[in-house]
Amino acid sequence: MTAPSTAPAASPPSRKGRWIEEWDPEDEAFWEEKGEKTARRNLLFSVLSEHIGFSIWTLWSVMVLFMGPEYGLTPADKFFIVSMATLVGAIVRVPYTFAVALFGGRNWTIVSASLLLIPTIAAFVVMEPGTSFTTFLVCAMLAGIGGGNFASSMTNINAFFPLRKKGWALGLNAGGGNIGVPVVQLVGLAVIGASGGPRVLLGIYIPFIVLAAALAAVKMDNIASLKNDTGAAREAVKDGHTWIMSFLYVGTFGSFIGYSFAFGLVLQTQFGRTPLQSAYVTFIGPLLGSLIRPVGGWLADRYGGAKITLWNFVGMAAATGVIVIASMQKSLPLFTTAFIALFVLSGLGNGSTYKMIPGIFHAKAVAKGLEGEEAAAYGRRLSGASMGLIGAVGALGGLGINLAFRQSFLSVGSGTGAFVSFLAFYAACFAVTWAVYLRRPAGAEARATAASGAKPQLSYVEV
Repeated sequence: MTAPSTAPAASPPSRKGRWIEEWDPEDEAFWEEKGEKTARRNLLFSVLSEHIGFSIWTLWSVMVLFMGPEYGLTPADKFFIVSMATLVGAIVRVPYTFAVALFGGRNWTIVSASLLLIPTIAAFVVMEPGTSFTTFLVCAMLAGIGGGNFASSMTNINAFFPLRKKGWALGLNAGGGNIGVPVVQLVGLAVIGASGGPRVLLGIYIPFIVLAAALAAVKMDNIASLKNDTGAAREAVKDGHTWIMSFLYVGTFGSFIGYSFAFGLVLQTQFGRTPLQSAYVTFIGPLLGSLIRPVGGWLADRYGGAKITLWNFVGMAAATGVIVIASMQKSLPLFTTAFIALFVLSGLGNGSTYKMIPGIFHAKAVAKGLEGEEAAAYGRRLSGASMGLIGAVGALGGLGINLAFRQSFLSVGSGTGAFVSFLAFYAACFAVTWAVYLRRPAGAEARATAASGAKPQLSYVEV
């Protein structure tokens, strides 16, 4: 496995197409003269492709609302269908992360956008009563490839922008992609409201997929110096913080994507909502969660990512506790309000946890005795290598959420049991965040370390 990095390297003469041979966004003169304009153009069309990728990935969160009794599927079957879409979306993030350096950002955006036609057309063909459960399951798994677009898009845009602009660019790129979730649900609401069938929804997206691929071909560029860094990836995999942050990202992004798939189905199954009634509210949570993600990053910049993440898990646990009460009392208004609040907090946590990653690896560089640009370069190298893996593992949280709902409905006929397990998980995330990134060493231990002249252990309070 390799990790993308930008290092001076001339592209082979045989390369055809829109390749940029020299790219140095850290050079302010270069950036102001032509770099910024090129980077912004690539960002715009990267967001478009990633946005549609998220929509196709979460397509089955809408499709299952169309599947009434005539389809012969139980609620457990439907939760399993959306679980498989989540699983594939998480797995493909790893190879998608490294495809950009192998094929070029523009080239891979064309390919990844075009691949979205496969699950969309497949679903268009089979979406009718009488189709087997296995066929629906395979189509949902194919839709999972849309989840990989996030990883390749983030890797590509990371290479275009200077360090001082990465936070804004990556936040905009991620947020624009995440909004694909509520958009597909809004389009589904419109289709249901107009008494249209699922094939209408699929037919709407097919031309937009073609448009995204065509615009990528015409408007985007490849960076010749972008290459995969095998050493950084190996070092990131061995680093404990990569896995700790993966665990925390399961709690934030895993919750966001898992609930995005499950919200409408829970309303329909537990509270007897019709497809139209479910669709009226399912888009609100993902929309607010997507829009607030940059705010989480901004708060992390100002107050420290670990602090914001810690208290965010407190909020997520509190909202989940309210959901458990509402579920037991069968209070739909309270349940819906708390669920939307949980979406907002998951989006906030997405921003704060992702902002922790560069700070952690920069702090490790300082602990190694590195300074200045050398420390910054080490931090960029390791954080870049770890982000793809953290994003992939985090997305697996969506799989866990939908499997937990499936088991809960099979066992007790409601989602209450699943929410109790989520509450326990958020408590574990709180404990890990505090213990690893906020707990200060005991005063006596710190004084003894200083007296011995040894290097102190890192404090990640400012992460």
